[in-house]
Amino acid sequence: MRPASLLLAAGLTSVLAAVAGCAPADDEPAAAGSSAASGGASSCSPAQLKTLAAGKLTVGTDDPVYPPWFDDNKPDNGKGFESAVAYAVAEQLGYTKDQVVWTRVTFNNAIAPGKKSYDIDINEFSITDERKKAVDFSSPYYDVTQTVIALKSSKIAGAKTLADLKGAKLGAQVGTTSYRSITEVVKPDAQPAVFNNNDDAKKALQNGQIDGLVVDLPTAFYITGAEITDAVIVGQLPQPSGTPEQFGLVLDKGSPLTGCVSQAVDALRADGTLKKLEQQWLSATQGAPTLS
Repeated sequence: MRPASLLLAAGLTSVLAAVAGCAPADDEPAAAGSSAASGGASSCSPAQLKTLAAGKLTVGTDDPVYPPWFDDNKPDNGKGFESAVAYAVAEQLGYTKDQVVWTRVTFNNAIAPGKKSYDIDINEFSITDERKKAVDFSSPYYDVTQTVIALKSSKIAGAKTLADLKGAKLGAQVGTTSYRSITEVVKPDAQPAVFNNNDDAKKALQNGQIDGLVVDLPTAFYITGAEITDAVIVGQLPQPSGTPEQFGLVLDKGSPLTGCVSQAVDALRADGTLKKLEQQWLSATQGAPTLS
């Protein structure tokens, strides 16, 4: 998972307003969801969309959620990249802010087969073929890379290559592409540690239980800039299969909303809204070296 920008203190509040794992995706946005080609514009209004509650759009996400994706663990405040994206998608579909209802769903439950308690879920979900067996994805709204962070005192703090990580004990949140990047890209000698959430993972890093933690790049900047100030970004990891890792909105398998939601995301990409939101909330996530 999940998969998580950002400079310190004041910069975090003003530039990111919040900063807090995820696998190769389809290259063609329209093909990201199983129903992306369905649903013309005329059927994509609140009056036509078959949502859980008529006239409402129910959006799921985890608890807690972190910057820069959300701010202050309050997804309904519109602050943070994913909160802003969710409201932008809702607006594109014709919903006002007060017609958006948030619900909390754990990362693994959100992508598990079965009836959903949300219309869409946004929580740094990388689009993967394995996950598509259980859920639909919208067109991608963000391209991401996975990143290793470590304490400044760690033996891997100065690592320059993947080979330098072979003897490290690495960790990641369960069910994320962060974990997959460890097993498929780094391939360390030691079995990776798995954590229920990033809070547990960060504590393990601080306590020396792991040498390094793998998270998405914006989350790495936030953790090292605001949460664990004696930690550093070691470097970005190459993509597992040579194709971009992309985040998509999650929907129920075969959802009648998938096509319309993908159209909304595509429109936000085409008109520059997604890029503007990246610049607003993720602008500091640049400059991390890539390990090879």
